Amino acid sequence: MEQFAPLIATAINAGTPLLLAALGLLINERAGVLNLGAEGMMLVAAVFGFMIGYQTQSPLIGFAAGALAGMAMAALFSWLALVLATNQVATGLALSIFGTGLSAFMGQRFVGLAMPAQARAIPGLADLPFFGPAFFQHHWMVYVSVLLCGAIMWFLFRTRAGLTLRAVGESPESAHALGYPVRLIRFGALLFGGGCCGLAGAYLSLVYTPMWVENLVAGRGWIALALTTFATWRPGRVLVGAWLFGAVTILQFYLQGIGVSVPSQILSMLPYAATIVVLALISRNPAWIRLNMPASLGKPFRPGNA
Repeated sequence: MEQFAPLIATAINAGTPLLLAALGLLINERAGVLNLGAEGMMLVAAVFGFMIGYQTQSPLIGFAAGALAGMAMAALFSWLALVLATNQVATGLALSIFGTGLSAFMGQRFVGLAMPAQARAIPGLADLPFFGPAFFQHHWMVYVSVLLCGAIMWFLFRTRAGLTLRAVGESPESAHALGYPVRLIRFGALLFGGGCCGLAGAYLSLVYTPMWVENLVAGRGWIALALTTFATWRPGRVLVGAWLFGAVTILQFYLQGIGVSVPSQILSMLPYAATIVVLALISRNPAWIRLNMPASLGKPFRPGNA
């Protein structure tokens, strides 16, 4: 069992940015907004988080900068999609492309620089056989992501505000008729989602790598988007799915380490191939998707026409 502890730990570490981003996107989509700009938001957050974290030598400040950068990108998306009522799919794709270019430009001076190692252990629990190396020797953001998952579950299904958010995602016209500020609620959901994507991007550049290189996110934003559908918009399933995708991500290194003679290019394809397979399997049952998907997802809302 001891030999599997590092493998589990690495899978959790690799799945944490996916979990953070997917939880933010889940809140977006529960409110009825489809934001395909996760990749761009994570890249901008990663470069700003690393820039500020490296210059201040404070990972905590770097995480705050990453979250703010993600929220700024989400605010731009909100203005376009909610105020100007642009097409959400096209706006999200444009945001992703914009973020890719902006991050590459802003990070030129920081390519190859590295952050110092950070403490990764819970005193008293880190020394437990198997469980210590597997679950209690992680960066503190790993535990924050798990707590955030539980908090979102409680918020969505145990609070009146969560019920209101889900109602906006199901029928914004009805929510507006009852007096709820639909666009304001969606704006808050998008800011929260941007903050989560920002934390995910900052985690990649401050903890997971920890350095800045161009295109550091490497498609994880798209995987996080697929993960929300895979989890049928439920936070608990997002947690399990993120760690499973994390395991697939590091499987390539594990197989190379034990000497499996498979071309590295094929191993690198595993996370994206798994994403395609999962989406293909889910799409075979469209009625099941419609049953779980927020009814107004991706549809613009104009109060004047309600």
